[in-house]
Amino acid sequence: MAEKRILFVAQAQSVTPFFSKLKEAGVEAGIADSLSGALAYLKKTTPSLIFTQSKIVTYRAESLLAAAEEMGDFPPVIVFAARGTADEAQYYLDLGARDYWLEPLLWEKIAAVLPDDAPQAAAPPEPAKTAQAAAAPPKFTIIGSHPAIGRVLALAKQVAPSKATVLISGESGTGKEMFARYLHAHSDRAGCPFVAINCAALPEHLLESELFGHEKGAFTGAIGRKLGKFELADSGTILLDEISEMELGLQAKLLRVLQEGEFDRVGGVEPVKVDVRVLATTNRKIEQAVEEHKFRQDLYYRLNVIPLKLPPLRDRGEDVALLTRFFIDRYTRAYALPRLELSPEAATWLREYDWPGNVRELQNLMERAVLLAGRGPIRKVHFLLDGDAWAGPEPDATGPDATLSACAPSEPDAFQAGDAVPAMPGGVVPLSELEKIMILRSLDQTSGNRTQAAELLGISVRTLRNKLNEYRLQGMAIS
Repeated sequence: MAEKRILFVAQAQSVTPFFSKLKEAGVEAGIADSLSGALAYLKKTTPSLIFTQSKIVTYRAESLLAAAEEMGDFPPVIVFAARGTADEAQYYLDLGARDYWLEPLLWEKIAAVLPDDAPQAAAPPEPAKTAQAAAAPPKFTIIGSHPAIGRVLALAKQVAPSKATVLISGESGTGKEMFARYLHAHSDRAGCPFVAINCAALPEHLLESELFGHEKGAFTGAIGRKLGKFELADSGTILLDEISEMELGLQAKLLRVLQEGEFDRVGGVEPVKVDVRVLATTNRKIEQAVEEHKFRQDLYYRLNVIPLKLPPLRDRGEDVALLTRFFIDRYTRAYALPRLELSPEAATWLREYDWPGNVRELQNLMERAVLLAGRGPIRKVHFLLDGDAWAGPEPDATGPDATLSACAPSEPDAFQAGDAVPAMPGGVVPLSELEKIMILRSLDQTSGNRTQAAELLGISVRTLRNKLNEYRLQGMAIS
């Protein structure tokens, strides 16, 4: 069998981590960072699939899709982007893209769309197990060994292959979206779109358009047809995050989708049929909202076919230690730092802390600690529990090339990171850049919810808003 090939048109650091797994799967991966480079590769060989970033310094995906239209016989193209919108997804789909993904890229998702006849492992499976192996879901790991999370995980694994709606509840930061992605990755829809929308982030009239799309002229500013999240998720899975925040009027329209599998675009005259599995999350007691007539009882029953209730981190015992190690290793790799260990004092504090922000709080805390510890070990002071008390690392904690000062941003002291963090001449990173990284990542992790992001960062919403205004003045695109 001929070796299968795919092409990445992207920055190398975004995709090269997958090359070893692709090789094990019998797939040759090429890479280009410009249209000319991509076309040169296509002259020499024909890949079965092309993955392209939407935009990099030397390239825009539109140019590749235009070339595809001119050439006719062209491999399918999947566009991926760090920050995307439904409008941008529709734009690339209209240009001929096969699919549109949001970063970070996941190996499980790439593996699910590899050419059907490409082997999925270095050695072929035993003949008697071929059918079973072909149907096996992609690997998707959730960290935890405590029985409280084990029971939820076992239920999720059992119901994942079905089309049943699942209502995932739990405190903020417990990993509800992670479980939603687990359900999708272990279903027969794993190779199809997974689309998420935060129901609390938009007012009712905008949320309706985001969910169901609109026709040209449906309202002022509707200059063309727009596909909504349900259409973009057709044949796949949609996650309705914070479903309890949806207005009653829109709840009735959502109920129709669940019952009939169809909806009307805003301003539309014909129903649109879709095949979508619906997952929903809430961090509130939705039963109370039903009793108070703030949430439709019939919709609640439709969504709550399978209830998954995630335990808070404080009830998961030694899982705190497992997750701590996982996040430390993740961020030392991301920032090109050596393996770090915890001091006994830090380990004790982590074990005894109540974790009101749950796993998300632990993740942010570990990223901060890795950045501040530099070359370790991680001490309690690196958790930055009191920002005013930070005066740089202890003299014996790091070398002179790995220091961070809490002086004003105009001061020269900085933290020695790796190539993964934007650096100034001399290989140092200003405190203002680290601050920006933490703020933007917190917004990513909370789907743009500024109140939650501020809580994770330990600052006020007003301070966060002022920081974002500063970044806008610097030319950054902040939504």
